[in-house]
Amino acid sequence: MGQLIEGVWHESEPDATYDSRHVRPDAAFRNWVTADGRPGPTGHDGFAAAKGRYHLYVSLACPWAHQTLLMRALKGLTDIVSISITHWLMNEQGWTFAPGEGVVPDLLFNSRFLHEVYARADSVYTGRATVPILWDRHTQAIVSNESADIVRMFNSSFDSAGATAGDFYPKDLRSEIDALNARINDSVNSGVYRVGFASNQQTYDESVMPLFETLDWLEERLSHSRFLCGDRITEADIRLFVTLVRFDLVYFGLFKCNLRRIIDYPHLWAYTRDIIQWPDLAQTVDFVHIRRHYYMSYRRINPTGILPAGPLVEFDAPSERGRDIARLLTF
Repeated sequence: MGQLIEGVWHESEPDATYDSRHVRPDAAFRNWVTADGRPGPTGHDGFAAAKGRYHLYVSLACPWAHQTLLMRALKGLTDIVSISITHWLMNEQGWTFAPGEGVVPDLLFNSRFLHEVYARADSVYTGRATVPILWDRHTQAIVSNESADIVRMFNSSFDSAGATAGDFYPKDLRSEIDALNARINDSVNSGVYRVGFASNQQTYDESVMPLFETLDWLEERLSHSRFLCGDRITEADIRLFVTLVRFDLVYFGLFKCNLRRIIDYPHLWAYTRDIIQWPDLAQTVDFVHIRRHYYMSYRRINPTGILPAGPLVEFDAPSERGRDIARLLTF
């Protein structure tokens, strides 16, 4: 995708800046929302948790943005942090708010493109315009565009502002969760992209094996417990789920991650189906956005932009919305 250079958008093909290493760029905005507005681990102070103050920009297709939506749902923040949802197609202008099924326009500024939000926050910003973005209405600034930080903020910072009780990064499990996050992010979340965007056989071979070694390891781990850290869902599960739920749908075929499907792993498949059966979490999954985005945005991998008829994936998700998304329909 293109990028802003000193506040001016420079177009490119959506996947032109990807390479075989697939190094996700460092986040440029690393402030934190805290309960009392004091500084978090990085950035400046002044961002106090409050109902209605913050706005989240996401794509339903992006797995990193999806992590923030999952935590927003788990913590009951849907009436506390508002959202805008981009169109599924990422074109030469990057993420857009073009009208479409499931799109929620930019309620704050009526932006046409996500990069306009970045330029509004910093008129000389240089970098990619990625999701998610957490925006502060009071200071008219981007709090953070780092998904991992936003997940942590949603987990605890809004507890006194009306969030649902629950800690998904508990102190007694933090070292274990951090270790899981590091391996999952490197070899699974980013790993599927390194495989998918490999530009030569050697890079592909070097990328695909660590991915499936980690999936094999996770399969064994989940043979002993419901979730990655026992019988309680944690931040590590959120990170893993976003890739698993997309795997058979797009990564297996389009990204050539095709040694095995997730459905071929009994415990990983049961685990994925378990999580998507939570009604609040099912609401965050949109297979239409996911399929269309991957197959029709990344023309270097899929030059014709043809959307395949399958695979058909049954997740047995409950609720009216869950049943709709559980049966993957063709375009």
